[in-house]
Amino acid sequence: MASTEDEDTLALAPGTAEVLQAATRVLAGVALRSLDVLDSAVTLPQFRLLAVLADLGPVPSGQAARALGLDPSTVTRLADRMVAAGHVARGTAPQHRGVVTLELTASGRDLVAAADAWRRQELARIMARLAPPERAAVADALGLLVGAAGDDYGITARYPAGPPP
Repeated sequence: MASTEDEDTLALAPGTAEVLQAATRVLAGVALRSLDVLDSAVTLPQFRLLAVLADLGPVPSGQAARALGLDPSTVTRLADRMVAAGHVARGTAPQHRGVVTLELTASGRDLVAAADAWRRQELARIMARLAPPERAAVADALGLLVGAAGDDYGITARYPAGPPP
């Protein structure tokens, strides 16, 4: 009897889930530690807003809220703090002046760039512990995983935690 797609999707080889969980912890650790380089300039939720704006560019605040999977009022509060700190600027949509837009300031771009540079350096340091063929295998495997996840994962995904069940 042929297995269904759901059975194939849910069936992982022994140890696979544990390896993926460990990789998730490593990558999440790198991401979280990258905020340390910012000297407490922003919290993780605030940085997520900055990262979304870095990816999307100037956007209506509602679009930023959807990208983050947050309520618009939560994004408004985050944006208030980031505007006060000088990392985000508010504007209006040219086609509809009633729509509030958000975009990074130079300071916000600098924060995102600093965290990104630290992450790249740290990932390079970790990968340097592997032999060149192992590095290539890790990069290939993670590329496949990212491709399999599709556009429904990541910081600017429509559903950051995956599509609703």
